[in-house]
Amino acid sequence: MDPKTTRKRNDTPVSGKMYLAFELSEREWKLGFTVGLGQAPRLRNVKARHLEGLQCEIKQAKVRFGLEEEVAVLSCYEAGRDGFWLHRYVEAQGIHNLVVDSASIEVNRRYRRVKTGRLDVGKLLNMLIRYDQGEAKVWSVVHVPKKKEEEDQRQLHRELMSLKREQTHHINRIKGLLASQGIVMEVRTKFLEELEGVQLWDGSSVPPGLHTLLVREYERLVLVREQMHQVEVTRKEALRSSSDPAIEQVRRLLQLKGIGINSAWVYVMEFFAWRAFHNRRELGSLAGLTPTSYASGDSSRERGISKAGNRAVRALAIEIAWSWLRNQPESQLSRWYRKRFANGGSRIRRIGIVALARKLLIALWRYVEEGVLPEGAQLKPV
Repeated sequence: MDPKTTRKRNDTPVSGKMYLAFELSEREWKLGFTVGLGQAPRLRNVKARHLEGLQCEIKQAKVRFGLEEEVAVLSCYEAGRDGFWLHRYVEAQGIHNLVVDSASIEVNRRYRRVKTGRLDVGKLLNMLIRYDQGEAKVWSVVHVPKKKEEEDQRQLHRELMSLKREQTHHINRIKGLLASQGIVMEVRTKFLEELEGVQLWDGSSVPPGLHTLLVREYERLVLVREQMHQVEVTRKEALRSSSDPAIEQVRRLLQLKGIGINSAWVYVMEFFAWRAFHNRRELGSLAGLTPTSYASGDSSRERGISKAGNRAVRALAIEIAWSWLRNQPESQLSRWYRKRFANGGSRIRRIGIVALARKLLIALWRYVEEGVLPEGAQLKPV
């Protein structure tokens, strides 16, 4: 037998399913195909977002593995910059797809390890097969909004959060520039008028270059505030006239004392409107408010909350917990906090407020889903 024509024999049986893994990048996608563990993957590159090329590679892979055209395909890719549009596309083509949390993918703990697109695709394929064969905890699968409208509802409050951060940046920038000249003043509505009368330590006016920079920075601040106002007007109009089920949930939360429009809107659009929680543990875990115990041998300690969930909701949950104590002092949760933590030091009270935030988040979820009013809570007067 001519060794040049000899091929490596593959005794792996061909399954009735094909697996596909994506390694996404800005310019090029690396695709990996296989039909089971032990099968050498078929690796191909296509231009990023070239859907016709993707379909062509899928068809050729089926031919290469001797599969029928109607064979089931299971695919996956890591959640990231590309969002969920690719997930919706492949699902529309009859492919069952998984969007995977990249932080949940196991890695070698060596100090230095090789990382290439080829190795990443092979690892994704391996884990995809293990997941399909029953290893549900091999990684964490991202819950994708079923409808584009559900995902789009999150843009309004996220834009508002971004604008508030930008507003803080401009204010701090202006104050920092003034402080470099020994000047302290508030950035108010009549800032430009007040700036004209400001004098330096020697009685001179603000240098022209700095003056121009401050004016431009303030103009950007004014623009940000105008956009914030537009977003808030849009949100108020939706609350007034929309019949969307998510808006109805926001209205329900707003009936409670201590819950404002910002907190109600974020809770609903990020959590309650489109996520199907099965129990309180899932809810607390997604918010990153679950404890992380460490027990190994004789060592046993608590390392605080996981902080692995939605950062915006977690930060907001802490703020709402403090507000709840002030506005709902006779509720069962407030009484529980005062009994357990109010007489302790500042550290103990901060630990307690995190526990209260988790309990309150669960109580609000039950109120939105089942209409169960938190025990002892009061509604706002009509």
